[in-house]
Amino acid sequence: MGFRYLNRIATPEHIQEFLELADLAAGGGADAGNVFELSRRLSDSRPMRLCERRLKQDPASAALIAARRPLGPHDLDRLLTMPKGSLGHTYATVMQTLGYDINFFPEPSFYNDLASDADYINHRVYASHDIHHIISGFSLDNFGETGVISISIAQFSFPAFVFLDLIGMLLNWFANEIPEDEAETDQQRLHTLGYVYQLVSKGMAMGFHAKPLFPVLWEERMEQNLDELRQELGIVPVLEGPYSWTSNPAIMAALT
Repeated sequence: MGFRYLNRIATPEHIQEFLELADLAAGGGADAGNVFELSRRLSDSRPMRLCERRLKQDPASAALIAARRPLGPHDLDRLLTMPKGSLGHTYATVMQTLGYDINFFPEPSFYNDLASDADYINHRVYASHDIHHIISGFSLDNFGETGVISISIAQFSFPAFVFLDLIGMLLNWFANEIPEDEAETDQQRLHTLGYVYQLVSKGMAMGFHAKPLFPVLWEERMEQNLDELRQELGIVPVLEGPYSWTSNPAIMAALT
């Protein structure tokens, strides 16, 4: 079998780099800082150059990257005063109910004060990440994370998210002990390859069918009705199942 090309790829240096990146990805669930560092490490990589190329094919995304317009910090109290059903009110209510920091993402200084296009892309992706959860309907925990990051993979091949999906599949493959059709609880299903593939497929399909999300000026859309915004962007959200935040009774009670 002709696997000689692997000798050119699997150099000791490449293997060491992969192991270091995999270590950051595997630790992402315990500390989001690992994921931010993963993105920073990939800023000058071939996958990031592909990501930049795909984004710049869209004029609005190219213009936003050139302008280096930062996103955030978000004002939780102000967002909570917005009309019920709006993006801003929904976003703030979900984050408050879950006890999550609405400004969890790094400041621009973490990404070299947005000096390069890659630095800005990293900043914008994480500053809008939880907004993507709200727009898509994917839950903000392990049950929906794979789905929401797959949207950005479909639209512009964001390298850190591609790597997280690949490592997630690999880790689930190692941890999987029962087939999906024998899983009795959501927690068991979470660790099956079938569940991971389902979320990747849903997120990728949503990303392919939606309008470009990267250039959306979310800071100017917070008072817009969430359902109307989804329709405008071509988003059909996931509204049921353990991977949807609408399945969380506490969130739905807070919103109503």
